[in-house]
Amino acid sequence: MARAPWTEAENDLIVEDYFKMLAEDIAGRSYNKTEHRRILLPLLNGRTHSSIEFKHQNISAVLKNLGEAWIPGYQPAINFQGSLVDAVERWLELNPAWLEREAEAPRLDESPEEELIPFGTPPTMSNQPPPKESDRILSIARKFDFAGRDERNRALGKAGEMRVLAHERAFLRWKGHDDLARRVRWVSEEDGDGAGYDIKSFEPDGSPRLIEVKTTNGWERMPFYITSNELDVADSNRDEWRLFRLWDFSGGPKAFELRPPLDRHVSLTATTFKAEFRAA
Repeated sequence: MARAPWTEAENDLIVEDYFKMLAEDIAGRSYNKTEHRRILLPLLNGRTHSSIEFKHQNISAVLKNLGEAWIPGYQPAINFQGSLVDAVERWLELNPAWLEREAEAPRLDESPEEELIPFGTPPTMSNQPPPKESDRILSIARKFDFAGRDERNRALGKAGEMRVLAHERAFLRWKGHDDLARRVRWVSEEDGDGAGYDIKSFEPDGSPRLIEVKTTNGWERMPFYITSNELDVADSNRDEWRLFRLWDFSGGPKAFELRPPLDRHVSLTATTFKAEFRAA
């Protein structure tokens, strides 16, 4: 006999318990998962230990899609119910300090291995319809501005750029162009952020590649910020400019590439305006 769907109260209880364990995990303090399940079990409607375990894996999947930390012992299990996403949203609303905490900085290796990043096809409605839960995930991402948090996380952005720098050099050496590999430049680090791209690289034929890197720990559909200057540079250098979107960075970076015009791939929403005083 199939068990009844989890109620709102049950979801709230298990999400709260999950975040208690996650806080201990992040702090490096020991805790007993079995004891947590034992205390939680009588508060639920006849659920089993295995069903609680699987629900914890569902919560991990929700948090991973948001680019949030999750408990390594509960590997993400997809196909979670939208009601569980609602419970995570409610918990975040009640605990705003959680998202205000300083995110763990990625390890910055000054000489990362020059390995190729796996690139896939950019997600679109036609070639890769989003899972049914994606609308709720995206609504939470917008509500709590996870894209803004990625943008403000300078360590994450720098780590992503450094990884692309290594990728480009490895790619050119793999193609037999050591001379071009040596000429790849980390423009945003060497010259500052005003160029409208982060990495200057090359195609194997020597033509330039101007690469803007956007990095997230979240899933491939996580929104991102792009400046008007970056859009202008992309538009005026359509043959050379590329946007590399790195996602699931902490889990092992994956990527896809977007080429101008960007509004062919994504919806662009103006979020700020420049205000100048009128002439008298």
